[in-house]
Amino acid sequence: MLKPKTRWRIEKPDEQLVQALADQLSITPLVASLLIKRGLCSADEAREFLYIEKQAFHDPYLLKDMDIAVERIQEAIQKNEKILVYGDYDADGVSSTTVLLTTLRRLGADAEYYIPNRFTEGYGPNEKAFRWAYENDYKLIITVDTGIAAVHEAAVAKQLGMDLIITDHHEPGPELPEAVAIIHPKQEGCKYPYKELAGVGVAFKLSHALLNEVPADLLEVVAIGTIADLVPLQGENRLLVKKGLAQLKQTKRTGLNALIKAASVKKNEINEEIVGFSLAPRINAVGRLQSADLAVDLFFSDNEEEALEIAYEIDHLNKERQKLVSMMAEEAIKEVEDCFPIEENPVLVIARENWNAGVVGIVASRLVERFCRPTIVLSIDKEKGIAKGSARSIQGFDLFKNLSSCRDILPHFGGHTLAAGMTLALENVDLLRERLIALANEQLTEEDFIPVTNIDIFCKIEDITVKSVEEMQMLAPYGMDNRKPVVQIEDVKLASIRKIGADQTHIKIVFEEDGNQLDCVGFGFGFIHEEISPVATLSAIGELSINEWNNFRKPQLMLHDISVNEWQLFDYRGARDMEKIFATIPQEKRLIISFDSKVYNRIKKSFPDDTYFIENLNDIEGLNISGKYIIFADIPKSFDLLASLFRSGVPERIYTFFQQEADHFFSTIPTRDHFKWYYSFLLKKAPFDLEKNGEKLAHYKGWTEETIEFMSKVFFELEFVKIEDGIISVNASSAKRDLSESRIYAEKQQQIELEKTLLYTSYGQLKQWFHEKLELTEQACNV
Repeated sequence: MLKPKTRWRIEKPDEQLVQALADQLSITPLVASLLIKRGLCSADEAREFLYIEKQAFHDPYLLKDMDIAVERIQEAIQKNEKILVYGDYDADGVSSTTVLLTTLRRLGADAEYYIPNRFTEGYGPNEKAFRWAYENDYKLIITVDTGIAAVHEAAVAKQLGMDLIITDHHEPGPELPEAVAIIHPKQEGCKYPYKELAGVGVAFKLSHALLNEVPADLLEVVAIGTIADLVPLQGENRLLVKKGLAQLKQTKRTGLNALIKAASVKKNEINEEIVGFSLAPRINAVGRLQSADLAVDLFFSDNEEEALEIAYEIDHLNKERQKLVSMMAEEAIKEVEDCFPIEENPVLVIARENWNAGVVGIVASRLVERFCRPTIVLSIDKEKGIAKGSARSIQGFDLFKNLSSCRDILPHFGGHTLAAGMTLALENVDLLRERLIALANEQLTEEDFIPVTNIDIFCKIEDITVKSVEEMQMLAPYGMDNRKPVVQIEDVKLASIRKIGADQTHIKIVFEEDGNQLDCVGFGFGFIHEEISPVATLSAIGELSINEWNNFRKPQLMLHDISVNEWQLFDYRGARDMEKIFATIPQEKRLIISFDSKVYNRIKKSFPDDTYFIENLNDIEGLNISGKYIIFADIPKSFDLLASLFRSGVPERIYTFFQQEADHFFSTIPTRDHFKWYYSFLLKKAPFDLEKNGEKLAHYKGWTEETIEFMSKVFFELEFVKIEDGIISVNASSAKRDLSESRIYAEKQQQIELEKTLLYTSYGQLKQWFHEKLELTEQACNV
């Protein structure tokens, strides 16, 4: 067997519904299945999804308080009042700031921006910043991608005589700030038809209302913020990103072109993955390590030389961020393993002094990937007596809901179901851990701690064609709630497998099913080369793409996970360095079986805990091989020993070495005619000196000395002859007996049959022989 890394979860759609949708839209059943899995079961719904760019944007005035916000902003512009756009330091916040500030300046407003410093001010609006705005004569503050939790700060603004407009998308708390207007699609009483806009999406809707038209040139910025913030890519978000990506491929914005160049990205190949994994992380890196102002300056730069200088500085910061994350992740993992074992901690709350607060969210994500536990990573500031950090969660544990129950010790926190940020007093860190562990024990089961991979569709290899993969691209852009389809192929054969890459850490596989083949590439999967036997039946999951090489295009699977659901045979007969191979087999599964005392004593020295000696049936009592990796170091003495061993369970794998010192099969095998001739010879020549003349006789007959010695022992056991001091003589009074009555003869025949079956058969024949034995065990277990 080869167990998958995650739990695979798939629900197959109704085949009749799939075929009906495929016929109505003239698409492949593969794409029809994916649409139905996304809840798009009617032709109209599916058509709207596939051709989202033909849809219109929703009326921005459907957002609650939009009319009030627009009126107050227009008044500020008319009176030439100073307006401050108060943003956030991540990519969504930077994009939101850029969108609204561009709009305000386009309308002639006296507007500037302010983004708090992550390290000195923390997340969200703060009183000190608001007082600074007042001292600098700002009359109106507009928050973007933040502010919904700023109850105190809103009160400060009102006290100082400044008006506050809040635009945000984070989960609203039980008490909302007192502001002139709150534009938030999830606030109570808001009738806006789409609730999942990112912060930049909300800012874009305000811009739409202010300009009285869709600001199409800002869509490229909106796309970056929306993709970066991991909001669902459905509905209006899908429309924003689809149009924004098309515009990004031909952007004239100097700063974006500089960033694209610094990231070594081909402009015409930009898609949601390049934004999500290349452009957005660079923008995020700025606010993670220093003031995010540099990122905003890049968006507004119209000087190519200046923009390139900023872009390469941002690229350098991103590389520093990557190093920092790797170092902190290693420290955090060690902290978990040494101090907070996952068996006792269903939620991980890890805190350390001097950790960079800007990357704790990424480190939390790494820990979730590693341990599959909701995780909070905090940076401790002993001077201030606070801990500041980020949280990431798993399915089944709502972070916002559970952290909300701890509001009494979380003066500043906000976020979503799967991610959150917070600040708390240092003395409350242990209390927070205790409370969350108690909540997790109530809400989570052991199964929740096994990562889940949701599979979109099961398909046959024959269904995977260039056409079907190209059609799947109609579902792009991919993201949250519209992730790139994960497909499963099931019970396919292995046509070929080889390691690839300079360090041989990757794998290239060709799967085969009913005469059809599919290429597969697995980055980081080089280790499975030794985990899959040649005739295994496999299942695999991954993402489909098209490989283009030498103007030839064919589909391929980018591997996510792989499994073998049957026991496997690994044939190492004739291999050298047996013990070196043993060491590569996982110790917790390894069970080494030896039938030869000399071999056993040698192996036991290196593998004392998992080597077993079986001499007779009694040695098998209490031994359970179910789920084990059984290693046969040498040849058993009988088939009965193997049969009895297999009655104790079905192993996941069998490794055959079958080393032995004596070779019974290829020595001269004496037939009954051999025995007949030799007995006649002894009747004529006895007494016969075996020690002096045995070699000559063997040479004369073309036999081996071993053959002469063996037949002599059989005759002696049957009392046909006497042997004294190497002299053999015939026993004239012996009774007539059959050769099969000789124990020595029977054992020899059995050893020959054992070698024939276990040593000198092909891999396929040996696999079939073991399969028959194990099948009997399974049948017995099912009775």
